[in-house]
Amino acid sequence: MTQRPRIALISSEASMTTLLQLRLQSKGSQVTVVTKSTAALGTFYSDPPDLIIVDFSSPCIGCRDMLFMVRSDSFFSTIPIIGIFPAHDEQESWNDFPLDDFVTTPINFSELFSRITLSLSRIKRIFDNNPLTRLPGNTSIHRAIEESLGLPLTVCYVDINHFKPYNDVFGFSHGDEVLRMLARIMSNAVRETGGGFCGHVGGDDFVFIVPRERAEQVCEIIIRHFDQIVLGLLDEQTRATGFYQAVNRKGEEEHIPIMGISIGVVLMDSPQISHAARVAEVAAELKKKAKQNSGSSYVVDKRATPA
Repeated sequence: MTQRPRIALISSEASMTTLLQLRLQSKGSQVTVVTKSTAALGTFYSDPPDLIIVDFSSPCIGCRDMLFMVRSDSFFSTIPIIGIFPAHDEQESWNDFPLDDFVTTPINFSELFSRITLSLSRIKRIFDNNPLTRLPGNTSIHRAIEESLGLPLTVCYVDINHFKPYNDVFGFSHGDEVLRMLARIMSNAVRETGGGFCGHVGGDDFVFIVPRERAEQVCEIIIRHFDQIVLGLLDEQTRATGFYQAVNRKGEEEHIPIMGISIGVVLMDSPQISHAARVAEVAAELKKKAKQNSGSSYVVDKRATPA
C-alpha cells in the first residue's frame, strides 16, 4: 500500500484552511493544520511532514522567518515547500521566499495536485536522506565531512550499544522507534546548542558535526536524554537489573545489557586528519574505546589536539 503523504498546511484564513484540507484529504493526503507560524516548528518536530504548504494569500505573520528556520535545520531542510500567493502579487525577490514551487489564487486544484505530486517525486529522486529518520544520508555526510577538513570542528560518530539484540528480541518496529528517537534527540541537541550538521549513515550509525568547543556538551546532552528515554521502553525488572534475558543464535540464554550509545569525537583540525576517509577510521577507533566503558560514553581524540 502506498503511504499517504503527510502535508502541513500553514494558513490563518479559516475558509481557505477548510477548503484546502478537504480537497487534499480527498486525494488521500494526511493534513495537519497550523494557524500560527510560531507553532509550526514545534508541530514539525513532533510530527514531521512530507510537504509544507504556506498560504501567503492571507496574513502570515512570521512565515518568512519560519521558512528560513526550516531551511537551516538539517532535519527539515529538504522538505518541499509550496507557497500560495494572491494573483498578480509581485514579489521583490524570490530569495525572500525559500520555496520549491507556488500557485496563485483562485487556486486551480488540478494544478496544485500536480505540483504536490511533482515536488514529492522530485525529492525522492534527489533525496539521500534516510527514509526512517529523515536525516541526510551518506552523500550529504561525505560532503559535510570534506567541507569540515582543517576547520575547528568535530565530526562525531554515534552508534547504539546492544541495538541488534534489542531489535531481534522486541522486533523491527521497536528497533525503528529507537532509531527515530535517537535521530530526534541528536537533532534537538545540536540545534539547541547553536546548530550544526546531523546525518544518518545507516542502521544504528549516526553523525553530527559541531564546533570543537561544543562537542562534549552535545555528547553529554545526547547521552543523558537517550539513557533516560531508553529506560521508559523497558519493564521494571529490566530497569532494576540492567539487563534482559534472550536466546542467542546458538540457542543459549544470555543476559543482554540495556542499550546505550558510544560516540567517537574526531577533531577536524588535527594534523592526523588529512582526508575524509581517515575521519571514519579514527572514529571507529574512538567508538571502540567508548564501548569498553559500561553504559553510554564518548571519547575525544586528543592524541594530536591542536594548540
